Amino acid sequence: MSSGRKRGSVEIRPTPPDQLCLVLAGDWRAGSGGVPDGGPLLQALRGSPAPRRVCFESSGVTEWGSGLISYLLQCQEACAVAGVEVDDSGLPEGIRRLVGLARSAPPAAVRAAPAPLPTWVERVGLGWLAMRAAVRESVWFLGECSLAAVRWLRGETRLRRADFLWLMQGCGVDALPIVGLIAFLVGLILAFVGAVQLMQFGAAIYVADLVAIAVVREMGAMMTAIILCGRTGAAFAAQLGTMKVNQELDAFAVFGIPAIDFLVFPRLLALVLMFPLLTLFADLIGILGGFVVAMAMLDLSFLEYGRETLLALTMTQVNVGLAKSLVFGLIVGLSGCLRGMQCGTSAAAVGQATTSAVVTGITWIIVADAVFAVACNVLGV
Repeated sequence: MSSGRKRGSVEIRPTPPDQLCLVLAGDWRAGSGGVPDGGPLLQALRGSPAPRRVCFESSGVTEWGSGLISYLLQCQEACAVAGVEVDDSGLPEGIRRLVGLARSAPPAAVRAAPAPLPTWVERVGLGWLAMRAAVRESVWFLGECSLAAVRWLRGETRLRRADFLWLMQGCGVDALPIVGLIAFLVGLILAFVGAVQLMQFGAAIYVADLVAIAVVREMGAMMTAIILCGRTGAAFAAQLGTMKVNQELDAFAVFGIPAIDFLVFPRLLALVLMFPLLTLFADLIGILGGFVVAMAMLDLSFLEYGRETLLALTMTQVNVGLAKSLVFGLIVGLSGCLRGMQCGTSAAAVGQATTSAVVTGITWIIVADAVFAVACNVLGV
């Protein structure tokens, strides 16, 4: 605004009989810094004798915006409180329409009082109901996946070859680099810790036994499961959750295509098939990591390390690791697909489903490993 432009002003002129005329002039834009308030009008309305009518004269207004609309609304509210009639015929048509729209807008909704916090008894009850609903939904999901597997074995459903190969590549080949890296580092750590302790007793050669048994029996399957839970399980949850947000799952239902058969079961099957292969790969890379430490710290040759490794390992230990890998693969697939199918219909819900899939998968992997440990101890394996 130029310095010579007149700011908004209002002059109140009493006109008989019992009428006030508000003469508006100047720049009435909100950012001009010259929008007056309604104080003079309030004083005039409270004066004696009180006017019965208020009119406007706007021929002197050069610029106007929300500042003028706000002022006119204040004037109309003040007149309504005082019971004074308002005549806006002296205002331009555009201003009258904007003021009318502003007055016709519904009032802001009254904010409801915050609900009282539930008592501990109510929290226990709500938690129990939520847990019961989650268990019921999980059992239903397991049942549907089992029926889908039976239908596939009977040949009643077919997997799309291209989609299934793509899923196997994502679960297997694409996961080799990260699985190999983590397995190699785990083998290094186990060998280093074992070497430091066994060197004190002159039994450094048994580092090969320690690494081989720990990796093949426990760490190979465990680390592979945790890696794929954070990688593939989360991807499954995000994929299915996004499909639910985009209403693609509803489209499957409309066309009569079972989402469990078409989306969930292929992912479970691909993951279960690739998990043992990834576990064997992790076992080999972990043993190789132990050999690097044994060669660098203990001056063991490849033949010595390899011979001791073969003497330490048995097919029973290998089979235990492979059995764990099958169960872990099923847990990762079920956790990811279940949380994806349970996802809400917002972007935030997709993130929550992904996080829940990872947490659920890792938790049940630890539980399953503990069950395997107890069972192997009872059976003497």
